[in-house]
Amino acid sequence: MRVLVACEFSGTVRRAFAALGHDAWSCDLLPAEDGSNQHIVGDAREILNDGWDLLMVAHPPCTRLCNSGVRWLSRPPQGLSLAQMWAALDEAAELFSAFWNAPIERIAIENPVMHRHAKERIRNYQPFAQSVQPWQFGHGEVKRTCLWLKNLDPLRPTRIVDGRTARVHRMPPSADRWRERSRFFPGIAAAMAEQWGGLAA
Repeated sequence: MRVLVACEFSGTVRRAFAALGHDAWSCDLLPAEDGSNQHIVGDAREILNDGWDLLMVAHPPCTRLCNSGVRWLSRPPQGLSLAQMWAALDEAAELFSAFWNAPIERIAIENPVMHRHAKERIRNYQPFAQSVQPWQFGHGEVKRTCLWLKNLDPLRPTRIVDGRTARVHRMPPSADRWRERSRFFPGIAAAMAEQWGGLAA
């Protein structure tokens, strides 16, 4: 099956599906971190109509949509204005909307819990279907991730392990902090490929 992984430059989810024989492609504004030729550099919204068979796994940027960032809508960070913060929220909500309403039969979008202003701006918004933790899929860490699912069953935990380290949350400031915080967990990616990859008719 042809699988689109939108807003992914790491290749984590793409590789998980490709390992099971799927024609999996990632797409991001950044080049593929692993140098794969199964990666499209560009805006994923421009290829949503390109005949993806059954599934899109999307990782849209969450900074302006998530609960942890809602405070910036009333008190913007230094160097930015309130107008810029609200414009960034509108842009992020539009991207999520484009993925959620894409002409693809089965869709999964991962993001943190959203604030109400984000929900109000997403077309045909529905609550997330489930939230998962890395420690349910072999990683001894805590990082709650919500999944919005269309025509897909919730993921089943594959390997519950000890350890509840908030490694991602506690990362020190650095130029690459955003990159490392956005990196997806291979155990969850493998579960997606194994549990959703066998749904092709």
